[in-house]
Parts: sequence; structure tokens; C-alpha cells
Amino acid sequence: MKSEFVHLHNHSDYSLLDGAQTVQTLVNTIDDLGMDSVALTEHGNMFSVLPYYKSAKKAGIKPIIGCEVYVAVESRFNKKPRSDGGWGNNHLILLAQNYKGYQNLMKLVTHGYLEGFYYRPRIDMELIEKYSEGLICLSGCLKGEIPERMLKGDWEGAKNKALEFSRIFENRFYLEVQNHGIPDELKNIENMKKLASELSLPLVCTNDAHYAKHEHWEAHDVHICLGTGKERDDPKRLRYATPEFYFKTQDQMFKMFKDVPNAIENTLKIAESIDIELPMGQYHLPNFPIPQDFKDQDPNNYLKSLCIEGLQKRYGEISPDISHRLNHELNVINKMGFAGYFLITADFVKYAKDSSIPVGPGRGSAAGSLVSYSLGITTIDPLKHKLLFERFLNPERISMPDIDIDFCIERRGEVIDYIKDQYGENSVTQIITFGKMKARQAVRDVGRVLGYSFGEIDKLAKLIPTTLNITLEEALKQSPELKNASENQFKEVMDYSKILEGMNRHASIHAAGVVIAPGELTDYVPLYKSPQGDITSQYDMKGLEELGLLKLDFLGLRNLTVIDKTLKLIEESGKKIDIEKVPLDDPKVYSLFAKGLTIGVFQFESSGMREFLKKLKPTAIEDLIAMNALYRPGPMKNIDDFISRKHGKKKIDYPHASMEEILSETYGIIVYQEQVMQIANEIAGFSLGEADIMRRAMGKKIKKLMDELKIKFIEGAKKKNDISHEKGKEIFELIERFAQYGFNKSHSTAYAYVAYQTAWLKAHYPAEFMSANLTSEMSNIDRIVILINECRKMDIEVNPPDINISDINFRPIDNKTISFGLNAIKNVGTKALEKIVEARKEHKNFSNIFDFTSSVSLQAVNKKVLESLNMAGALDSLDGNRAQIDLSIETALKHGQSVQENKSKNQVDLFGQSENGINNDLLPSLPISEEWEESKVLEKEKEVLGMYLSGQPLLKYAEDLEEFTNFDFTESIMDKKFKKVRIGGSISDLKLHMDKKGNQMSFFKLDCLGGQAEILAFSDTFAKYKELLKNDQVVFISGKPTDENDFSDLKLIAEEIVSIDLAREIFSKNVNISIGIDNQNSQQDIIKLKTLSEKYKGDCGLMFHFKQTTGRSQRVFAHNIKVNTSNDFLKECREIFGSKNIWITD
Repeated sequence: MKSEFVHLHNHSDYSLLDGAQTVQTLVNTIDDLGMDSVALTEHGNMFSVLPYYKSAKKAGIKPIIGCEVYVAVESRFNKKPRSDGGWGNNHLILLAQNYKGYQNLMKLVTHGYLEGFYYRPRIDMELIEKYSEGLICLSGCLKGEIPERMLKGDWEGAKNKALEFSRIFENRFYLEVQNHGIPDELKNIENMKKLASELSLPLVCTNDAHYAKHEHWEAHDVHICLGTGKERDDPKRLRYATPEFYFKTQDQMFKMFKDVPNAIENTLKIAESIDIELPMGQYHLPNFPIPQDFKDQDPNNYLKSLCIEGLQKRYGEISPDISHRLNHELNVINKMGFAGYFLITADFVKYAKDSSIPVGPGRGSAAGSLVSYSLGITTIDPLKHKLLFERFLNPERISMPDIDIDFCIERRGEVIDYIKDQYGENSVTQIITFGKMKARQAVRDVGRVLGYSFGEIDKLAKLIPTTLNITLEEALKQSPELKNASENQFKEVMDYSKILEGMNRHASIHAAGVVIAPGELTDYVPLYKSPQGDITSQYDMKGLEELGLLKLDFLGLRNLTVIDKTLKLIEESGKKIDIEKVPLDDPKVYSLFAKGLTIGVFQFESSGMREFLKKLKPTAIEDLIAMNALYRPGPMKNIDDFISRKHGKKKIDYPHASMEEILSETYGIIVYQEQVMQIANEIAGFSLGEADIMRRAMGKKIKKLMDELKIKFIEGAKKKNDISHEKGKEIFELIERFAQYGFNKSHSTAYAYVAYQTAWLKAHYPAEFMSANLTSEMSNIDRIVILINECRKMDIEVNPPDINISDINFRPIDNKTISFGLNAIKNVGTKALEKIVEARKEHKNFSNIFDFTSSVSLQAVNKKVLESLNMAGALDSLDGNRAQIDLSIETALKHGQSVQENKSKNQVDLFGQSENGINNDLLPSLPISEEWEESKVLEKEKEVLGMYLSGQPLLKYAEDLEEFTNFDFTESIMDKKFKKVRIGGSISDLKLHMDKKGNQMSFFKLDCLGGQAEILAFSDTFAKYKELLKNDQVVFISGKPTDENDFSDLKLIAEEIVSIDLAREIFSKNVNISIGIDNQNSQQDIIKLKTLSEKYKGDCGLMFHFKQTTGRSQRVFAHNIKVNTSNDFLKECREIFGSKNIWITD
């Protein structure tokens, strides 16, 4: 070792919202300081161990794995408040000296979370004694028990504790000293020197680094405020006493501790005594319980017997080809030792299917396996679709198979519970994931801590472009407004945000991951318990893979839930559908795809995809598989070529005859990774395993390997097919170009099946399908709006919510009507709705608000629920208007409570009661009140529903919108051959982006009276009109349609944007009047018009269009007449000449 001092007490951002440096920053800092070893000791956890271990090893730095544990003052099970107001714990540093120590450290931190958690994850002396082997112990900072006792004058207590630790950690216990300029630390140094001398214990110095550099102390201070939920100016908040908790140089540490005997030298002594290697690359698979009645306990034999049984069910007779493929796959699985993996997966998939839990047809490359198909793990026939096993498991590159399974999103948890039952709670857990501070989040967090108002910080955060995973540095380059703000008013916010951006913010549960160990989990990984009581691993998905543990992805796929709910709704009408057996050649389904009517159809509903579908006009499942693979960045540029070849508009060329069979289904274009592998196999004689290695090298652009494979490919092509060197090179470069974008055909095939099934249901059972879709999206208001608009396009009416009719979920009333799901109303919730439906069954219809509150559980149906139901119009079938009901809510709740209390006391009412058991004579009366103004009614509806149901706020602008709009949403763009379209409406879903030159542009939707359009404002237009581009602004957009084809959605490139207030003035240059030759009263009409023009004088010209017998019209401009374009003038003109004969031009 070259450095003479080693930092042994440090924290990264995995000490959540305390450590203000990433693992990589920590390692880089140590490297920059010229040190060759460092410890990482997070607060109570081991979250950072694997990323830190790998990063340190890569940098040539010796990693020391440790933890700053919290030790309970008494037992870890004692969780009562303390008289001194403290949390009942002290700090202690534990470092793993060897692998046994590492295992013991995992046990300790697990017990801290699972048993000892009280404000912090605490262990106790009992556990320390039990798991002390292989651990080095440091007495800790000022929060350590020994320093704390000494500073309080309890010398004997400190001495006894030091002796206890030195007995437990024989020759491995050190008295720790620190100096951050805190007076108590200086006292502690003297105390420790005295104690060390008296007990002959060694001293060691540390610096408790929480951030990398001195100048980061303020950002760390902000970080602490985030963790404690305080503002920086709060005088009562937690703060670090000095700005000295950073990585000091060796010289700085020597200077501070030169008078502390051996404190520096002992850091090196400790580091040199540590010898630990974490085992990576080994597999730790659990044993599958083979039934006792099977002939032997060999998992390979049992797997083969299940596969043969499954194939007989699927194919009937097993042909030689099928048998050959099965044996090949089983041999590879056997050789790799993964039979247990397949048995485990097949078992829980079988459980799900036996329990009627919807399971997807397959996901990822697993669909390319005949073994998976035979076991029922997938339902895609890999032979029929020419899917390759080697894309899934490559015999020439041993790696754990990755079988991800899609389940119904609502019942996924049942499968996880089954796994826990099958393999034991102690061997199965879910997986942790860490939420990071992304650009906008960092700005919002820091702004809040610095005391800025929500409005100020919200405005600043929204200046950051919405580009996925954008960094603040990138955002500052792209947004001049953000850059200006960051250099002036918000400089401090942005400076701290840039330091904290990307750091871990919180721990949560991975949405899909489950890990299974072959024994006790804590032999392999420490465990964490969330504040909600959920237990997960402390290592994330990637770390668990590196340790060779079996991790499974139980993914919740919403579309499987939609399919399941649709089938159940169909079954309610007396029909039973087996979705797995619907024909794959249904013309009605392909017609739906060809028209782009795919809102709600899995993977095919984006506007871009719908446009391509209309061009493609798919006719077979293979077309859907290909589109699924092509519609993504990169390969998307091949879509037009693909479509032209399909329709015979472009010739299909194959570089070599043997490629035709491989590429014919994609019209000569390499679309799939499997095609790349097949070409290497057929042309150059590569084994499919070698071909997969080539595909990966091309996809990841591993130049050295690609150069080697290129030579081998060209030589192989010559040897196998007598292909010249030049032609071989040409073919290699062709597949190299496509391989970068090639998609996994197995995955694309499986998902195309799900897409087809959803489209089949939409085509044949539209009301049931849309009801199920709406129900599945109830928590997403934006999606509800999209789906209800789609229902309107399908001539399906979605009735408004009604407390007397509607259910919790959306449901079809008939083929053309859907009843609104009450659960889509904000602030209501399932529990309240269950109580309402329950009361409705008992009491029939509710007649008024008092009747309602007397009948339902008021614990679930509170004031907020009633207000939201009323705002949504769900109480419209009760007596009174919305304003009256709103004013009556508190009275109604008191009345309902009184009635229910009387009922519970079994009091006999002397007066008559209604059939609902309510005494109508004693009901309070509704207050007299006019209904809310329409604008308020609509505003309240949008607040709780995300849309307007009873009206449309644009109606107040209807005359102007209809007058100056030249596009009818019921017509096709092609029919009119529009060169320029002008439409008026309200801006929504405004998104800001940067173009390639770094200029701002925007995308938004324009909600019009007749429909919705998508608008693109390029940078020039955006710069000119950006003051008008705000959500809810009512404007006119003039521009060109983006495509000549007949797409269902109007898309415009904006050229001019005009506020509704200025529209009449800007667009009214001439009033045009058409007068026909057959108009017998033209003379009298013109006299009437002259009178009107005197009455409505203005600045607008008058243009007459006299129709001739030839069919043409002669235009005559009235030079001496100027009129205004008020609605009154236009209305009177239209009464004289007819509506179609009056129009305005600009």
C-alpha cells in the first residue's frame, strides 16, 4: 500500500438524504487523493456494498465493507419513548475483516431493520456478541456510547463498555477519535487518549466524510433538510456543527492527529488486516421439490418427462424435428445446470393458470424456447414462428436464463405469495430499488428547503425540458430562460441542485422483482424493512444478478387485466370466449388495424403507430409482429421501405439466394435479431451460439470482437457458399448495419399476440372492451379522457355518473352505451363506493341528499366524498341542484348521523316513515339557491373528472369558432385537399422540446368543438407566439396538415396563432355575399342589405359574388360601403340570403 492513512468512517448517498456524494464520486475522490483503500460505512444499512465494491475494484482501490450501526441502549425489542427524549441508540462502526465478517454484518443489519427498528434500524449487545466473528469494531463518533458516557462524566460506565467491546472483539476493537472542530470532539480526544492508556487499547482516527469536497458542505446541509423535512432557515432543525465532514488529505489528517499515538498508523494496520472477496459469477439456485412418486430425484429427468407430456398435448404426435429441437434444448439446459430454474418457473405459472390468474403468452427471448412452450411457461409456438432457442440460452456463453412473466396487474401478488409458501418466507423476498433525484425533482426539493414558494419553484422546474432523463447541465444548454434564472434569482437553487442531482432520494420496492435463495436469504444478502412494513433485499436487481441469485420478474401487465375483465363482462351476457383460440385471420380485426382504430389496443395505440398501420394495412399476424419490432427509434426509418415492399411498390432484393427464406416474411429487410443469427448460420456456417455472440457484438459495437468475427464470417461464407470476399464483406456490413437496430422476434411475437387479442375484443365486443379499458385506467384521468373520446368516435355513449345507477367500475348497458364508473371520480375511493352500492341494494333508489346520508356508512362516505360526487354530477338524480346540495352537505351529514344513531339505539319512531325507513316529515329542507353558473359547473366537473361532461366551455366562443374555422372534423383532409387549415380551440397537454439546433419548440393538443388536433410549433413559430402558448388558452391555429394521407387525427404544423379575442378583427377583411341567378328577389334583397349596412357601419369590405349561367361567378367589390362583422349583422344577412351564402374572408 502506498498511502499511510486510510479513511475508515464514510458515507455515500446510500445513507439516504444524509450522505451527499455518490459511490463513484467517493471512489474518484479517494483516487484523486492518492489513497489506495477506503471504507464505506452507511448509516444502519448495506445498500451501497455491491456498486461500491465493483467501483473500487475497477479503480484499483481496496474496498473495505462496513456499517455505522445503531446500537439500542437496552434491548432492540424495547421500543418505548425515553425520558431524555432520545431515540434510544448509540453509534458504532463495524468493518468486515473477512467473508465471515461480511456474512455476520449482513445478519446484523437485517436484524436491525426486521427486529430492532425504532426511528432507526437498531441492533443490541446480544446480537453483537452472537455475530462478532470476522468483524473489526471502532467505538464511533460522539454518538458512540463510550464518548457519550465520558462526556457526561460516567468514566466507569465508559470504561466497562470499552472492556466489554474489547472482550467481544478481541484484538479487533479500536477507540475512535475525530476532529471536525467541535469542542466536544477535542475533549473526547483527551478522554480517549487517557482511556487507551489505562486499558491498553489502540486508538484510530477517522473523519466521518459525508461529502467529497469542503465546498459541498452547503449542498449537504440542504440535503439534511430534505431528509428531515425542514427549511434551511428553521432554527430548530438538525444541522452539522461545522463544514468539515469531507475527505481530508493524508497531510491534513496527520496535522490534526499527530499528538494521538498511532491513530494514523492504525488506519493502515486495520486496512492491511482486511482480506475479503465477494463471490461473483457463481449461481445459487434453489432446489425444486420433485414429487416423491417420480422415478428419481434428478431435476433433468423430471424436466424431460414434463416436456414430453406437454408436447404431446400441444402437437399430438412428436415429429423427429420436434424431438430433435427438444433434446437440443434439454442438453443445453442440463449442461448449464438450469433444470431447476425451468421447473420453478413452470410451477408458479401453472399455479397462476390453475387459479385463473391471467398470464401473458410470453415475454422476451423465453418465447423462443420449445421447453418453455411445452411446460406452458409460454403459449407461442417457436417452431411455427421460427424463433431461436440460442437467442434465449446460448450454449457458448453461459449466463442465467431470464424468464420474465406477465401477470394480471391486480393479481400478481397472489403468485408472489405462492412462491413464499413454496420456498419459505426466509428464502424469498421482493427486491429494493432506489429513487434518484432527477433534474426537476432536485430543483423542487432544493427550492422548498431554501424557502421559495411552491409557485416560484414550480415555474422554475417547468423551464426544464421534459426530455427523458435530462440532466440540469443539458437543460441549461437547451433553455435560455432556465439559464437566465440560474444566473440570477435562482442561482443558489441551481448550484445546490447540480451537486445533489442524481443522488439516491429514497428506497422503494421494485415493481416486479422477486429473489429466491437456496437457503436463508441472509446468507447471501441483507434485508430491509420499509416504513410500510414491506421486506425487501438491501441489494438491487443488478446486484442480485451479480451475486448469482435467482431473481424473477413478476410483471403486472394492465392489458391482461383488460382482457380478463372484458371476457368476464362478455360472460355476464351469457357468452364464453376462449381468447387463446380466436382465429388469427379475422378480416374484421385486420380492418380495425388497417383503419388505425387502435386506441386501447396493446402496443399499437400511439398516433405514429396508427399512421403507419393505415399505410401498411396489415393482413397477417406476421405484419403485426414486424410493426411491433420496427416501431421504435432506429428501425423506424425502415418502416416506409417495409410498407412499399409489402404493397409491391418497391422491388425486394436478396443479397444471396439463401437469405430469401430467412427474410421473405419481412420483405427482404432485416428486422429481427434472430434473422441476423440465421444469416450468419446459413451464409457463413456459424453455429447459432456463435451467431448470437456476433449479434451481441454488433448491437453493443464491440469493435475488437466484430473485427475478428468479420474475418471469420467472410471466410465461412466462401467455404460454405463459395461467396467471394467482396460479397461476403458486403453481406456482413449489411447485417452489421441492421443488427444495431434489430429487435428480439420472440418478444415481438408474444406481444403481437396480446395486441391481436385486444383488437379482436375491440372489434367484436366494443362496449365490453371499452368498459374494461376504462375501468383499468380509472386512476389515470388523462387516459379516461382519451378513452371516452374514443367511445364517442365508436358511437358508444358513456352516460354521466349517477349515484342511483352507476357501479364502482364502468360497465356496458348495451352495445352502444356504457355506464360511468364512480371510481373514476377523484377523492371518492373504493371503500366509500362499496358502502354506497351496498346501501343502494338495500334501500333501492335514493331520492334526496338526506335520504342518502341516512342510508350509507358515514365513516366511509365523508364530506369530501359527498362534495366530489356532487361536483361530478353523480347526485343530479337527487332532489335539488348542485348548488343546493353543496350547501346542504354538512346538514345532511349531521342528519344522517342522527338517524343512524337512533336506529342503532332501536328507538321507535311515533311518526310515519318512508319505505326507506326515513321519516320524510322530519327531513331538513334544501336551501333556496340558484344553480351554479355554467362555467362553475364545468370547472368543478373537470376538477374531479378531468373532463367536461355536462357542457363545453368553448361553447361561449362558438360563434367565432364556427365562423373562422375552415375545417370540419367529420370530413377527410383528402376530400377537401386543404392547403391551409385554420381551427380554433383550447390548448392542452403543452410540451416543450428542443430542436437539433437547441432552439425551443413545442407540441400540444387543440381541443375544438368538433374534435381534437395535434399541433407542432417549430422554433420560429414558437418564438413568435410563445406568449399565447399556455394550457387552456383559446386560440386559432393556421397551418399545414403534416401528411397528405387520410389519418383519423388532424395534425398541423402551426404557422400563425391568434388569440380568440383578436380573431374577428384579424380574420374579417371582407364579408362575402353570394347571389344566385335564380334569385327573384335580388333587387329587394340588395335594398335590405343597403339598409343593414347603414345600421352596421364598420371597417370591413363587402364583396358580391353573382352567379352566372355558365356556372362561374362574377365578383363585385362595393367600394363605397364598409360594414362591421358583428354577429347581429351576419345573422340578419343570413336570414336574407341564406346561411351558406354569407362568409367572411381575411
